[in-house]
Amino acid sequence: MSTEGQVMAGSPRIAWWKALLLIVPIAAWAGLITLQPADELAWSIGGWISWLLFVGLFFLILVTGRTNRYRSILFILIAVLMPVNFIAGMLERYGTMALSQADFLDAGAAFCPLALPMLIVPAAFTRTVIFPSVLLGTTGIIGMSAMLLASSLATGRGWCSWGCFYGGWDELFSRLLSKPVIRRIDPRWVWLPFGVLLAVVLTSAFTLSVTYCAWLCPFKVFTEFAAPTSPLVIVQTVLFVLAFIGLVVVLPLLTKKRVQCALFCPLGALQSFWNKVNIFEIRIDRGRCGECNRCIRECPTLSLSDQSFRTGTPSITCTRCGKCIDACSKGAIAFHVKGTRVGVKPNVARVLFLYPSWILMATLGAGIVQAGLWRILRLVTTGSVLR
Repeated sequence: MSTEGQVMAGSPRIAWWKALLLIVPIAAWAGLITLQPADELAWSIGGWISWLLFVGLFFLILVTGRTNRYRSILFILIAVLMPVNFIAGMLERYGTMALSQADFLDAGAAFCPLALPMLIVPAAFTRTVIFPSVLLGTTGIIGMSAMLLASSLATGRGWCSWGCFYGGWDELFSRLLSKPVIRRIDPRWVWLPFGVLLAVVLTSAFTLSVTYCAWLCPFKVFTEFAAPTSPLVIVQTVLFVLAFIGLVVVLPLLTKKRVQCALFCPLGALQSFWNKVNIFEIRIDRGRCGECNRCIRECPTLSLSDQSFRTGTPSITCTRCGKCIDACSKGAIAFHVKGTRVGVKPNVARVLFLYPSWILMATLGAGIVQAGLWRILRLVTTGSVLR
């Protein structure tokens, strides 16, 4: 018997035969990324596994109605595998993760999207690019900025749950305990990232340096960083480690919230404004809602509050992860296309949102998963992740 249209926790389910048709574009796009001819068997195996994950999990999202459950698996996997290939690549090129000033000025590094807010003012007023990266190419400044812009237009702040190749780390640690140790977080903390955004934009403009990357970024622990050859750089390195331990590991573990993403990341704050422009949103059908507050407790970014029941929407910090939708037993929360009636054909709006979101995840993540698996297979078969 078809389960389509049943109201359970999560979104209405889609019949398996319809889901098979709906995954065809995703299968084709993921195949273009991962199934290219290769001379090395391990690379081809990694590509097929990556393809199966992206296609299979999208199929499960459709037929089970559980968006966040299966999104989260792939989101975390991308974040965990990203350092595997990145670190190996750095060791192959430089022999170390700790780079000299000359290495940074080599401008061969991939562009980090977290640096984008700090580049805008110096580029506009001084025509200076203050991040040492190549301009062109898919991982250069222009390519990654275009990807971020396209993501923002298509999914709003969905980047933070569907595109960011760092975000899966605090999501991973937020899921390890069954219940939070710290149950109450003052909701005013959600405005801290906007203060961080303003601070790093202004300081970067005055100093012509990427101050967030130089002092605050938790993910420097597994990306390139300055060689600790002076007391100043040693202090910076300690701050990176403390930020990772505190914001990405300990606090998400204790609160079951994505603390780095929700309460600190300046790029996330910038992305929040795109929720006003994007055509998709999360809407609460107040006629169905029983006000059990489960969605508020489950939201990993503190984007739902009592006010959300009155307005029918989360705050602008919502990352469209779908966890509140998965948690709602009344079917009262759903993806929604702005300008349409609430509660009418929620699965259509959901599928329309899932396509650009999953394509974004595949575009940025399928190659990361393939490369990470390839490195692991090399380690198993040759004893080394390096070429």
